[in-house]
Amino acid sequence: MKLSNNPEIRKFLAVTVIPSLLLCFITAFYSMFTAVCILILSSFLIISFLVFTKKRYNRINTLDESIDKILHGNDTINIKSFGEGELSILESDVQKMLVRLRDQKDKLEEDRTFLADSIADISHQLRTPLTSINLILSLIESPDISEDRREELLRELSSLITKTEYLVSVLLKISKLDAGTVEFEKKSSNLKTLIQKSAEPILIPMDIKNQNLVINVDDISLNCDYAWCLEAFGNILKNCTEHTPVGGTLTVTAEDTPIFTEIVITDTGSGFDEDDIPHIFERFYKGKNSSKESFGIGLNLAKTIITSMNGTITAENSQSGGAEFIIRFYKQVV
Repeated sequence: MKLSNNPEIRKFLAVTVIPSLLLCFITAFYSMFTAVCILILSSFLIISFLVFTKKRYNRINTLDESIDKILHGNDTINIKSFGEGELSILESDVQKMLVRLRDQKDKLEEDRTFLADSIADISHQLRTPLTSINLILSLIESPDISEDRREELLRELSSLITKTEYLVSVLLKISKLDAGTVEFEKKSSNLKTLIQKSAEPILIPMDIKNQNLVINVDDISLNCDYAWCLEAFGNILKNCTEHTPVGGTLTVTAEDTPIFTEIVITDTGSGFDEDDIPHIFERFYKGKNSSKESFGIGLNLAKTIITSMNGTITAENSQSGGAEFIIRFYKQVV
């Protein structure tokens, strides 16, 4: 970047040099000393302006080169200046922009890695039931199969389709939450009614296993998205009933404080292996005590929903030995 290429500099020189020379020429008729002084002063001011402007241009040129390198992928350049003035403010703003671009780049890289891992996990999860479905269909089409065996395979096929439908449904919900496209509509709901409604899908399996559901919840109001809370509580209760033996009990208690509403869900099952507790809510994680039908996504979905509504959830072994889930919905942002 050259000063001579800037039309504004050429205009400045034209409106300063020419009048200065004319003034010196006119003054010389009256006093040569005064004309020389004016010439020296004018020259000093013009040269000083050009020197400072040149330095300014050098800084702008350095900043321009740094930005160009950043745009071409070199984000390790440090253009931070500790001076003052307009250019320093600009350099500071560019530095802030660079920091934000780095953060966005890292976030995009994390999202891309997470997406790739999720797609791989989803493909793996879907491949197993789909392979079983194809195998069962090929067996059903066999002309040598007995009618009793055919009915048994049809029941197994129906069960696999139901499980696959559940898996796809949960994965779609998780995808929506991950993408940030879900807008939670919070409103006051009766907590006991909410838990009872959440438990409805598991009442038949619980009845088959002769399990009991005890809900010790007072008249407490919870500010939440009703439909998504049904999903979260339902997945936790489903997990508990799957790990509770015949004749076992699921217990739900709640406490309302000025800071949060706490819900505790416990069962009388075998509890968690100590090595599994740090990973309970990880997506597609299956603990040592998990059932063969488990996909390892129900608790992850529950946690994602609860944390998205300013809540927390932890899992531990209760004093009686079963699993215990502690859920807190905070009334202020924490």
